[in-house]
Amino acid sequence: MCEDVPLAVPPLARTLREPGREPGQARELDDLRGAGWVVAEPRWDIYYAVIFAASLAIVEAGPLTAAGRIVASVALAAMIPWYLFLGRPLLRLGSPRWRTEANRRGPLYLAVLVLLFAAAQSQNPNAWFLSFAICPMCFHLTTVRRGMVFVVVFNLIAGGLLVWRTPGLAGSLTAVGIVIFAVAFSRVYTSWMMRVINQSLERAALIEQLESTRAELAAAHHEAGILSERQRLAGEIHDTLAQGFTSIVTLIQAAQAGLGEQASGPRRHLDLALSAARENLAEARTLVTVLSPAALGSGNLGDALRRVTESTGAEADLLAHAAVTGAVRPLPTGTEVILLRVGQEALANVRKHAAARQVTVRLEYGQDVVRLAVADDGAGFDPRAAHSGYGLRGMQDRVQQVGGTVRVTSVPGAGTEVSAEVPG
Repeated sequence: MCEDVPLAVPPLARTLREPGREPGQARELDDLRGAGWVVAEPRWDIYYAVIFAASLAIVEAGPLTAAGRIVASVALAAMIPWYLFLGRPLLRLGSPRWRTEANRRGPLYLAVLVLLFAAAQSQNPNAWFLSFAICPMCFHLTTVRRGMVFVVVFNLIAGGLLVWRTPGLAGSLTAVGIVIFAVAFSRVYTSWMMRVINQSLERAALIEQLESTRAELAAAHHEAGILSERQRLAGEIHDTLAQGFTSIVTLIQAAQAGLGEQASGPRRHLDLALSAARENLAEARTLVTVLSPAALGSGNLGDALRRVTESTGAEADLLAHAAVTGAVRPLPTGTEVILLRVGQEALANVRKHAAARQVTVRLEYGQDVVRLAVADDGAGFDPRAAHSGYGLRGMQDRVQQVGGTVRVTSVPGAGTEVSAEVPG
């Protein structure tokens, strides 16, 4: 039995680079087959034109009556626009299983072709040579099962007309032999083509899997390199800047202890130096915290944000509160680190610039997204007039790495809210 499977070979390049599909997503066999068949290339047009021209010459050169010549010529001439304006566009649409228009109009095209072929064949049996061009189209425009039906019909017409024109045992045997040969050849042809198609599809799927795996490995190596560089920078800052500022604070405190009560001028300068050293030490420690993902080591993202919020409230004498809503679920490590860093940076801005009395951190797990919002009741600012510093730019750059967005809402005197939304 013939399998009811369309014959359509997709261009490999188009199949592997179809837009709008994420790397690693599996493709169905129908997706791979439905991109259009290679018969629409000029080589097929040349093949069809050569067969048609040769058949036309053979038919016109044969012994025909005046009426027969008119019938054969009209039938053959009608095949030209019928192919150009309907057959060839249908070939470009690909297999009818995936192309509704081809599924509806392909059998119609072949049915009219049967009638035109029968008209030409009835006047000159040599019109049978057209079947070399027509039979392959039977499989290109419909399923294998339906294609075989059309192939059998074409050859039965040719064989029946041959028996009618040359009655007798010799004519009948010739007709039967032609029909059997043509149908058998068509069946062997379709089986071979299906094997070629299946091998091509398997190779296309394998190539896509390899490309997807390579992309995933590249992304993993990239993320690992970023984390490694951050760890290195955190270690460098801790071992150099932070240690240096600690030493400066210690030395200034020792100098202050050695000054008498009358040295008000030097003491004032030492107080300023001590304040600057402590502020820069705090900045260095913040950088170390931001660059190192250790805060996620002992819990989930919500726990880490609670600890950071409580720490900021204690250091800045703020009323700080963190809340988590929605169905908590694990996120990719890179996404959790980015959200934590956004929360840390927003809280650092509150501590340094907002002059706020309270701050609220909300982590919301939606159906397809996760949203983090940090809101304070501080001084606020005009986002349109403000010059975005490295902090806001850093937040946006981090969140964009995972396809998210950052929004800053602020009004002078009415506080600020920084929100980040990422897929998840």
